Amino acid sequence: MTLVRDEAKSVRLEAHDAPYHIGAVTLRARDLPRLTAYYRDAIGLKLLREAPGLAELGAGGAVLVRLVAGAAAPPSAAGLFHLALLLPSRRDLADWLRHAAEAGLRLEGASDHLVSEALYLSDPEGNGIEIYRDRPRAEWPHRPDGGIAMATERLDLDRLLADSAPGAYAGMPEGTGMGHIHLRVGDTAAAEAFYRDLLGFDLMVRYPGASFLASGGYHHHIAGNVWGSRGAGPRAAGEAGLDSFEVVARDASDFAAMRARILAAGGEEIDGAPTIIDPWRNRLVLVG
Repeated sequence: MTLVRDEAKSVRLEAHDAPYHIGAVTLRARDLPRLTAYYRDAIGLKLLREAPGLAELGAGGAVLVRLVAGAAAPPSAAGLFHLALLLPSRRDLADWLRHAAEAGLRLEGASDHLVSEALYLSDPEGNGIEIYRDRPRAEWPHRPDGGIAMATERLDLDRLLADSAPGAYAGMPEGTGMGHIHLRVGDTAAAEAFYRDLLGFDLMVRYPGASFLASGGYHHHIAGNVWGSRGAGPRAAGEAGLDSFEVVARDASDFAAMRARILAAGGEEIDGAPTIIDPWRNRLVLVG
């Protein structure tokens, strides 16, 4: 399992053992009841809170996906490529795959990325979803220059399914977290200039048309690609899809450092939360 222990001896996901990690992702919905039911019943998150125009879903009491009503425009080329739900173990990924097969969910991909094993699908409004598990960091391969080696190889679904437990699916387990967010951007150099040069994330890997950035040596917390969005400009206000995503600071000093970067880059504090908009109008909110 890709679990590490922090100084308080509590179990943490590898992705969360970093100065910054991704928290809740907020989506603007065209059909809030339908999307809420999908993330609850198909994906396996628990409905934690519901209010007029709002649904919050997660695992173990932690909000991972927040849905808000009122999408005023269709999605444009830029925006969300996928949000990525990180499961605590390979058995958990196998259990979800069995659930998906029994529920008749249509997968759009299944990949071995060397550092992780991942399943891909989209929700009813076209928002991409990755469900994955990490290999232990000690098993991550490296390039000759010392950087992390990643690839996209075929994932053996039959072998994965063999690791699943029988019985009814109980939903995503406690310990599930948001592992990363992958964006559709207009230009990867501009994405690197924003997320690396202004906000301080480290560039981990470049693929043709994609850049992967992270904090604390993780393989990636934020990615941006131009595979279907090259040259895309800012998104329309209120369009369907990604509304915002949280960056969670590990401690008070990390929060202060990122807050300073956000404000220096032209961000502002909204209801006490440092907030900044990237070049494609994707909104990042810092939380502690």
